[in-house]
Amino acid sequence: MTDFQNWNFPFKTDNAFKPKVAYFCMEYGIDQSFKVYSGGLGFLAGSHMRSAYTLKQPLIGIGMLWKYGYYDQNRYEDQSLRADFVEKQYAFLEDTGIIVKVEINGNPNVYVKAYYLAPEVFGTAPMFFLSTDLPENDYLARTICHRLYDNNPSTRVAQSIVLGQGGGKVVDALGGVDVYHLNEGHGLPLAFHLQDQYPSIQELKKHLVFTTHTPELAGNEEHDANFLNTMGFFKRQLSTDELAAITHNSPTLNYTLTALRYAKIANGVSQLHGEVSRKMWKGNSGICKIIAITNAQNQKYWADEEMYKALEKGKDSNIPKRKKSLKAALFLEVANQTGKMFDPEVLTIVWARRFAAYKRADIFLEDMARLERLLSSAKYPIQIIWAGKPYPLDAYAVGVFNRLVEFTKHRHNVAILTGYELQLSRLLKNGADIWLNTPRRPREASGTSGMSASMNGAVNFSIFDGWVCEFAKHGKNAFITPVVDENQPHTVQDEQDRTNLFNILENEILPLYYEQPDKWLEIVKNSLKDVFPFFGADRMAREYYESMYQS
Repeated sequence: MTDFQNWNFPFKTDNAFKPKVAYFCMEYGIDQSFKVYSGGLGFLAGSHMRSAYTLKQPLIGIGMLWKYGYYDQNRYEDQSLRADFVEKQYAFLEDTGIIVKVEINGNPNVYVKAYYLAPEVFGTAPMFFLSTDLPENDYLARTICHRLYDNNPSTRVAQSIVLGQGGGKVVDALGGVDVYHLNEGHGLPLAFHLQDQYPSIQELKKHLVFTTHTPELAGNEEHDANFLNTMGFFKRQLSTDELAAITHNSPTLNYTLTALRYAKIANGVSQLHGEVSRKMWKGNSGICKIIAITNAQNQKYWADEEMYKALEKGKDSNIPKRKKSLKAALFLEVANQTGKMFDPEVLTIVWARRFAAYKRADIFLEDMARLERLLSSAKYPIQIIWAGKPYPLDAYAVGVFNRLVEFTKHRHNVAILTGYELQLSRLLKNGADIWLNTPRRPREASGTSGMSASMNGAVNFSIFDGWVCEFAKHGKNAFITPVVDENQPHTVQDEQDRTNLFNILENEILPLYYEQPDKWLEIVKNSLKDVFPFFGADRMAREYYESMYQS
């Protein structure tokens, strides 16, 4: 049993990484068996934890132990989306015996227990997951950690208090750290917990850093300041004047903006997103410097070893052979879910990510005549697979998913899959020839799924947004659409992007794939080569130390 009263890192850390860091995130995508994530933020955080362990950095992860996870994605009788909430159990977690108390909505005795994920279980930094589902708590307090991103505002705020204040107290119980990293604003109450140690804002700023992940309003949470005060967000009840000082006289408190005011430095997650973030928050007083640290994915976890061995040894013919084998494995899952038999010889396009409106999963369906011509082509056949989890209470996103269900039902070469978690994500990246990314620019902060797709011989076909702006060379290692004027109405932008996507697919991608396989293979090889080392998470984990923690 681990002695958590006298806890220290369970391995010798590298002296190149000096400050001890606690990394706070609401979700982590670490392993298929550990369902405490919803999507891209979790995948990114999981990769960071893996690389922190590889590099032997003195960093610990702080997260939430979600009893029902995000949700289990299944289907109703008509194949439309059904969200199930099934209790999860994790025997690989160790009970630390550490229990702390936080005050939530007038209840001063909400108990929070920490569970330990040892590095050897999944190859991550040491991690601690917080739960309120304890016999010491009443039923309402126990439900705080039931569902990731609960739709009830009071519960959502309570989750932030548990992560930020509860997590801060757990770090204290473990002996403390030098730097606290808020990965997104969800854990913002941490800043107010730290005021006990660092009463002056100038001193507090030396110990807090912040990463913002999205320009989307929904991703930059905001609530009525008095409501937050009543909930216990600030750890103690603030006076009207104190509250006005924190919000700069606004009736609401924006998590991202407040984090920017309490952190010594912050970052966007691609070079373009850094620019967008600086523009987005420009003019607000008291904010810290915003730099850019481009997201990355852990190569040891995601990259296909056989493909890279073939690349290293110059055995070019093994790469398409391996790709066809990987496609066949994906197509078994397609057959299992849909009864359709896809062909490994046919160009396969995959769109797989969170079903947010700006990501435009159904962009092709707005020109049905042109899409039908593509799908019925005998000369250049294609197969398309969609997958992803809409937020279960987002009626628009669920509607898009179900629209694709209906569209794919009676067509032999299109499919939509459920269960988009780490395991299916790997299958899709393994089996894709084309990894399609269709956000409305510049709304995609990073789009890291395209990185891990590249690590498996998939070629990115994308709007020029997020990380691809730093990676893509059109026709060399990827295919990128021309930039459209973002000041135009959304309908105009969508029409232009759709036309550009169809044109590149019809006139460049399909002829290359079927008529010039050697040139296609060169593009695949360039993609495999160019994604390393910069878009590997080891670089990212180093850069956080160099540019954020040690600065």
